[in-house]
Amino acid sequence: MSEKKQYCVVMRINLDCNACCRKARRIIINMKEVDTHMINKKERQVILCGRFRPSDVAVKLQKKMKRRVEILEVEDLANGHGGEEGHEYEPEPPYEQPYEYSQQSDHMTTPLLC
Repeated sequence: MSEKKQYCVVMRINLDCNACCRKARRIIINMKEVDTHMINKKERQVILCGRFRPSDVAVKLQKKMKRRVEILEVEDLANGHGGEEGHEYEPEPPYEQPYEYSQQSDHMTTPLLC
């Protein structure tokens, strides 16, 4: 079977009241594969991070909440932001200007307007 990777998933779910938020939080806490979560009631978004398949967690949340769940964004954390120890982050080299500007202060150029 496929190995579960580290993902961070943004889902949209209709959270009408505080009771809906409490129910969603209780369901998410009982999921063993979810490490961290954040529920944003105002934006109606749930952000989950952990080792799971995003579609499986969305289906499980949909069945238990009895509400429609949309997956908005999936970020694979194993490819760059952490997860596996074998990968090292290599920052981009600083930007270098390809052209050297002259330092002549007495010479002034004006554009030609035709």
